Amino acid sequence: MPFLNRRSLLAGGGLVAAAPALSGCAGLTQRVSATTAGRRDLLSVQVYGTDVEAKIYDELARRFEQTRRGVTVDLVSVPFSEASVGIDTGLASGTAPDVFRVDYPTMGVYASADQLLDVGDALDDLSGDLSEAFLGAVSHDDRVYGMPQHVDTSALVYRPDVLRDAGITAVPDRPEDAWSWDELADVADRLTDAAPDGSSAFGVNWQALGAFRWLNFLFQAGGHVYSDDLTRADLDSPEGRRALEFTASFFERGWVPGSTSTKAATYPDALFTSGTLAMLYAGNFLLPAFAETIKDRFEYAVTYLPRDRRRASELGGNALVASRTATNPDLAAEFLAFMGEADQMQAFCEAAVLLPTRTSLLDQQLDFAVAADLMPVFADQVTTIEDRDVADVTTATFAEVNLALANELEQCFLGGRSVEDTLAALDEQVSESAALNVEDGAR
Repeated sequence: MPFLNRRSLLAGGGLVAAAPALSGCAGLTQRVSATTAGRRDLLSVQVYGTDVEAKIYDELARRFEQTRRGVTVDLVSVPFSEASVGIDTGLASGTAPDVFRVDYPTMGVYASADQLLDVGDALDDLSGDLSEAFLGAVSHDDRVYGMPQHVDTSALVYRPDVLRDAGITAVPDRPEDAWSWDELADVADRLTDAAPDGSSAFGVNWQALGAFRWLNFLFQAGGHVYSDDLTRADLDSPEGRRALEFTASFFERGWVPGSTSTKAATYPDALFTSGTLAMLYAGNFLLPAFAETIKDRFEYAVTYLPRDRRRASELGGNALVASRTATNPDLAAEFLAFMGEADQMQAFCEAAVLLPTRTSLLDQQLDFAVAADLMPVFADQVTTIEDRDVADVTTATFAEVNLALANELEQCFLGGRSVEDTLAALDEQVSESAALNVEDGAR
């Protein structure tokens, strides 16, 4: 089935005609666009996230105003589910906010469609304090199109009491001791045997737009979505088969609830906080909610993601970018540089319990608002993200690949489709994506 290529729609303006068919978009463009002709002292900014993130964004916006006399930052926070629809429509119609927040897997869509401002010169200081992986996440054709504000990733949250009851007394507390896949399988079997009715060994956070987290297993097996030059699909491989056979066994062996597949309407963190999961693949951004929901009902801890041929974890997180048609591009670039300064990045990450992208900050012990004792495990997981992994998830068509993963994995996990047929279907769809990437690179 052909991809709906958002990059082509954005570049050609075709998204305007498609906008009425997109849910939640009515009136959004007008609401998020504060740019007024002639108001070069007004900066419109759209973000999304938790209430805590909205609050710290507002505090930092006011701090920016204090350093730029006469400048007003009009900050609007929208639900994540509405964010991309409003931005797509706004970019196509010329009414997008000057600055907006975007997740890394979506960066390539906007950058390849020539919709973002090149801010490389403004971010020279930050660029010198970033790993190649994080710089690559906001770059396209050797140009920097965003400020990588933070990163988040997954680790394995677990209940020590439940593991002890199942006879599991040793949990890895050093990266080099992370469980192998075989060791995880043994733990899961023991937890399943000991679990009361209605409980399961673990859950995985790959629902809906998080389907790309299945790539953790692919990367751990030594595989990749594309060939090294991104010109062809590479999922139908021995590594892909190993990853899919292992993850399909989660459902076959009853380790995870059947309601937690890639197209599930609910997320497994709710099952963990209710007490029906012993372990959970979880992002660090969930820790504030855990602290609020679980309180002192039970103890929980964090260990490293299991490994296979290598250790790996997903690139989650967000960047701030500026529209190429921003009313005052210099001011927009200044805002991105300001938000990327060490003081602002540290304040944002500590408040929101997110990981900074600056190497100098990652090497520090930050004063996170909650769960500071758990964050070092997540910080270590970030170090397993390789440049090649980032290249896989920041192509111009990765949004479509993510959708294909959700659909096809669901068919394998719950629909009875074989591993071989699933990989073939994925390979065919990703091949279309690779062809579009090649076309984009030739322009």
